[in-house]
Amino acid sequence: MAFITYILLAGIALGIQKRFSPEVLGLCASTALVWVVIEVLVMLLSLYLLTVHSDLSTFDLIAYSGYKYVGMIFTMLCGLLFGSDGYFVGLAWSSCALMFFIVRSLKMKIVPSLSSDSMGTGSSAKPHFRLYITIATAVFQPVIIYWLTSHLVR
Repeated sequence: MAFITYILLAGIALGIQKRFSPEVLGLCASTALVWVVIEVLVMLLSLYLLTVHSDLSTFDLIAYSGYKYVGMIFTMLCGLLFGSDGYFVGLAWSSCALMFFIVRSLKMKIVPSLSSDSMGTGSSAKPHFRLYITIATAVFQPVIIYWLTSHLVR
């Protein structure tokens, strides 16, 4: 739902700037979809290569990668209402909130407690590699938000 709202808001932003065309809207939608696919594939590949066994399914990763669209909508609205200063304030706030959420949520799924590792049920990857995956996922979110919204708000 947030993905569709982002596409509609992108159309509104482009219409306000008199740059709207169906091709640009389609390009915006396909670019956002490709970034989600790339993000999920990189997460699955990194979990596989580091032999991290977790409860995360592909649908969980798609859901976690979809939360960025809420921040993108908030950032674009701030930019449309308050200009470039509002855009960067909205970007900073939504990025911090999203990074906090991703770290807190994925930490429970990817980084198991030490007691479960000592029992032999944990994965063979070292705990700091699992933490690096979590932090890298969180840090990558603001980059995608900026990449997909900066050209829409001027």
